[in-house]
Amino acid sequence: MSKWSVGIDIGGTFTDLVALQHATGTQRSFKVLTTHGDPSMGVIEGIQQLMRNHGIPADSVELVVHATTLFTNALIERRGACTGLLTTQGFADIAEMGNERKYDLYDLQIERAQPLAPRHLRAEVAGRLNAQGQEIEPLDIPQALAAVDTLVHAGVESLAICLLHAYASPQHELALQAAIQARHPQLTLTLSSQTAPVIREYERTTTTLANAYIKPMACAYLDKLADELAAIGLPRGVLMMLSNGGLARIDDARELPIALLESGPAAGAVSAVHHSLLENHRDLLAFDMGGTTAKLCLVTQGQPSISFGFEAARRQRFAEGSGLPIHITTVDLIEIGAGGGSIAHQDALGLLKVGPRSAGSEPGPMCYGLGGDAPTVTDANLLLGYLNPDFFAGGTLAMDRQQSEAGFAALGQQLQHSAVATAWGVHDIVAENMAAAARVHVSERGQDPRKFVLVATGGGGPLHAYYVARKIGISTIIAPPEAGVASAFGLLVATARSDRSRTISFKPATDDLRALETQFTALETQALPPLHALEQGFGPIQLQRRADGRFVGQGFNLTVDLPSGPYHFADSAGEAAWRAQLDQAFRSEYQRKFGRVPPDVPVELVNLRITGEAPPVEPFHAAPLPASHSTPEPVAHRDVYFHEVRDYVSTPIFRRAQLRPGFAMAGPLLVEEPSTTVVVGPLGRITMTEHANLVITVETAQ
Repeated sequence: MSKWSVGIDIGGTFTDLVALQHATGTQRSFKVLTTHGDPSMGVIEGIQQLMRNHGIPADSVELVVHATTLFTNALIERRGACTGLLTTQGFADIAEMGNERKYDLYDLQIERAQPLAPRHLRAEVAGRLNAQGQEIEPLDIPQALAAVDTLVHAGVESLAICLLHAYASPQHELALQAAIQARHPQLTLTLSSQTAPVIREYERTTTTLANAYIKPMACAYLDKLADELAAIGLPRGVLMMLSNGGLARIDDARELPIALLESGPAAGAVSAVHHSLLENHRDLLAFDMGGTTAKLCLVTQGQPSISFGFEAARRQRFAEGSGLPIHITTVDLIEIGAGGGSIAHQDALGLLKVGPRSAGSEPGPMCYGLGGDAPTVTDANLLLGYLNPDFFAGGTLAMDRQQSEAGFAALGQQLQHSAVATAWGVHDIVAENMAAAARVHVSERGQDPRKFVLVATGGGGPLHAYYVARKIGISTIIAPPEAGVASAFGLLVATARSDRSRTISFKPATDDLRALETQFTALETQALPPLHALEQGFGPIQLQRRADGRFVGQGFNLTVDLPSGPYHFADSAGEAAWRAQLDQAFRSEYQRKFGRVPPDVPVELVNLRITGEAPPVEPFHAAPLPASHSTPEPVAHRDVYFHEVRDYVSTPIFRRAQLRPGFAMAGPLLVEEPSTTVVVGPLGRITMTEHANLVITVETAQ
């Protein structure tokens, strides 16, 4: 019996499911509305429907991979556990003081992100380590237990333990963990030395608190999901997508759920890379637009950009510095509040705005007929003719065009424009917002966005990619097959990955290289077990050494790749060679990024990082489609609005299933599939490649 793998991606509006049969290259997909009250309900119903639709026996499913926004939303909506903080005496307010930076310098009424543990749920304990991890004051265990007793009496369910300089030595945190577990075995504990063992006290504290805040919910949800999957005959050993774009066991995710926050968007970037490499494109912008937000990731040389921190639960969603800094490894994404459910409205200045408020899936856009009372991006796309009301989500969700028209008529009346003009304004604003964000994001990294390929995924990506590309100046767009469920597909082609880090102060020019090698060896020892646990399906393991470095005296760090090591040497010449390589690794990257290096200033490595990756043993390759030199007849013609002609145009509509490699046609046209629609405007030309990708060439850029 041929084996199947199933990917599950829970988004803000839809839950996407993809089943892959690696032996035959077969792919099957299904979308259901996300059930926010109990996300596992939508998952189980969707899987059962997927298996029924395509005759997939439960005992033929050998792998289930999952990504979810549940924990991100819990942080944003403050729906986590009652969380306390235990910290070194004198440091209880670090979670509130922050780094004393204002995200809006001129706002006198600025509101910072509130700590996840309020003041009355924060306690201190006597005892202290110095910056080298040496004890300078003994830990007062009885005092700590009395403080925890008080917190538990106040309702604390989950406790974050974040002691000063715990990144240098975990001894005090481990002692507290043992004592508290013996006294309060029901209390969930999170240690900073296991969650974020790096410097910067505020960021380490917020990361530890965030993990503690969502950990009880994560454990309960993941346990329930595993039980319900087992009840329908699927494997309990689910793999989870991490924010870094790699996979880990569900047991690892239970302990560190903070690593899952950006799992869905990361899977979208992985999927975009998979399809672009088939077309020999290694430099791309992965554009993923779903029901709630649109995301973009810069990919160079086939590798998504990686960041070692991001912000969650921002007070102002797109204002840097307004959220909680989280120290985890994550795919580097930019996000705008423009998804299919983003609500269009008139602002205080009388201007048309889109988002960041979203109708989500409950009640959803007006055209869903589920109670939505405000026009959204999906309503605009339906009114403009880009969506087929009888084929949305493969025909499983009926759409009411009259509802959309009524919503935009009312909004247009406020703006003194027609319903159609207002709907086009919404579509155009979404494209402009994403294009503007892309230009800034790419230029900040020293790149020209016009040199990249735009890979459009998500239910809204192919709908909006044509006008986004024109605004950026990109001439090539790739719309992969079943782009609307690309994140779920990305789960099934991702590598296994394990990241570990720790703080060290090391100057390559003078410090002991053997000490550096010892630290890296220890990190590798920590990173390997999660990968060894997956060795039946993933391998061989590759390790990459990195470090956050700076010139001595600088306040911020630059992450660079280091030689792979080990840093062993037989004589002074070998030692000098290693020192030169380490020093030059930082200086070369600094020169590339900033254009020059300061003269006669030594380099200091601050944080060491290890990344372990293991690719799938059996990579997925889609079954090739036979080529055809004939052009199929469109299934229909529909009036579709294109701004180039400022009017509706009778446009041929094709179904993706009827196209074969060799298909080529000039726009305007639409290509429909169950999970999305590919829009090709009058200045575009589309072809299908041998890998079933649709490639749109935009003749001119705006």
